[in-house]
Amino acid sequence: MASTLKQMKEGESVVDHSSAVGGGVDDVYGEDRASEDQLITPWTVSVASGYTLLRDPHHNKGLAFTQRERDSHYLRGLLPPAVATQELQEKKLMQNIRSYEVPLHRYVAMMELEERNERLFYKLLIDNVEELLPVVYTPTVGEACQKYGSIFKRPQGLYISLKEKGKILEVLRNWPERNIQVIVVTDGERILGLGDLGCQGMGIPVGKLALYTALGGVRPSACLPITIDVGTNNQKLLDDEFYIGLRQKRATGKEYYDLLEEFMSAVKQNYGEKVLVQFEDFANHNAFELLAKYRTSHLVFNDDIQGTASVVLAGLVASLKLLGGSLADHTFLFLGAGEAGTGIAELIALEISTKTYIPIDEARKKIWLVDSKGLIVSSRKETLQHFKKPWAHEHEPLSTLLDAVKAIKPSVLIGTSGVGQTFTQDVVEAMAAFNERPLIMALSNPTSQAECTAEQAYTWTQGRAIFSSGSPFDPYEYKGNLFIPGQANNAYIFPGLGFGLVISGAIRVHDEMLLAASEALANQVTQEHYDKGMIYPPLTNIRKISAHIAANVAAKAYDLGLATRLPRPADLVKYAESCMYTPNYRSYR
Repeated sequence: MASTLKQMKEGESVVDHSSAVGGGVDDVYGEDRASEDQLITPWTVSVASGYTLLRDPHHNKGLAFTQRERDSHYLRGLLPPAVATQELQEKKLMQNIRSYEVPLHRYVAMMELEERNERLFYKLLIDNVEELLPVVYTPTVGEACQKYGSIFKRPQGLYISLKEKGKILEVLRNWPERNIQVIVVTDGERILGLGDLGCQGMGIPVGKLALYTALGGVRPSACLPITIDVGTNNQKLLDDEFYIGLRQKRATGKEYYDLLEEFMSAVKQNYGEKVLVQFEDFANHNAFELLAKYRTSHLVFNDDIQGTASVVLAGLVASLKLLGGSLADHTFLFLGAGEAGTGIAELIALEISTKTYIPIDEARKKIWLVDSKGLIVSSRKETLQHFKKPWAHEHEPLSTLLDAVKAIKPSVLIGTSGVGQTFTQDVVEAMAAFNERPLIMALSNPTSQAECTAEQAYTWTQGRAIFSSGSPFDPYEYKGNLFIPGQANNAYIFPGLGFGLVISGAIRVHDEMLLAASEALANQVTQEHYDKGMIYPPLTNIRKISAHIAANVAAKAYDLGLATRLPRPADLVKYAESCMYTPNYRSYR
């Protein structure tokens, strides 16, 4: 108590953890640090007082400071007399955000809130997830990245450019937080379906990590967004006076990979073996190589290859209740053979192989891919990139998607092309001609790049399609029946997957963990959801869903001997829920 009195005399503020929400694990390890190794004495976490406290987004509560707190922490006169609850603040801010008609204005308002009052930002996002997810994530985050130079106000993560070569460890140590558990990193070369946005791709790591906290429960202070700037080949950006990145063409080859090697080594040196590095929106030619290179030595995960695959597989497993049969009974046709397409295809093949015990090479024969040159077939093998070669099956060459649909007769059509309106009426009607219930997944982001809309899929199949997309579509009524489109959103998977890795102390990501995440998500779809044609549960339940995914992933980490947090908790779902960050205000004393 003496140390507490000393702090109070020196004008510091002390957080009272007796009011903390989140369960017994919080009480042992300190504020929201349930998934950390370091023990922290729970009653001595200190923050600044007075005017500085109001400018600290981690601890500022605005008008929610009580009269007693205002007296204790030198706030009297710095705030208007009214005292508001967090719920009243939330109501006011949601009214303000809804008043903006332009989505980008809503995005800016949310980012400004995060910089002003972190807990209120996450309270809004958690309580209004279906409404605000499209604001802080796809599709609005795509426009935000395109205009990032114009709307940039203050840095929200670390920028590591070629200028920092040889000094990356030093740069990491400039970040104020020491106990980092999750890093999302991009080089900005392939942002969503929008292409090379260079340094302005920072909006993606920032958005992803907001979801790690809101949807997965990882503490905000344990998250670090990073952009690696090696230049851009986007001439429009290079000519833009407001562009915030290096004004040069992209570095490639040895220069590029040397910088990434230094980065990955510095991350492990600074944050240890158990920090999760999520690669995000790297171009195909680098994404596969980086994942293959570092997955055996670091805790790494590529959301475009693995996260997309896991969420799509979950939808496919769930859809079997509507389609009938097992995965092995269906034929899959992809439009798009990049990171997402081949990543999904490989995970489907792995799941079929695991369930039927047939060799994975045999399982792959149920899956066909179409790229920009047509159907991928064995006669093209010599000219194919390495990640496409496993999908080069025996068949005559076909140049169009429509020809491929008619020849292959798939029961599932999956779009990962990044090109909008490529599932034409002819293609969709062909799918409906030989499938009672065709499954159509138009996954490209943002909404403008979707291969077809929900309305088109339902209309062209006379309401028989099971439809899912990457970005959200509104429910659609067809001949008196209301259809609710599924959203194969990576946000279902990566926050829970990452949280499961963190709470188990995993040191590597294994493909079996991705299958475990998919199965956990598919198990959350109920009969009530199926009755509405849904193959994904509503995002309103996402924290509960993430806890189940985290528990399944953690269980697999323990089973594989890759978990370091021992002993294994008896009830992993309850343990995951108890470890989750909660944004409710703390009381100060």
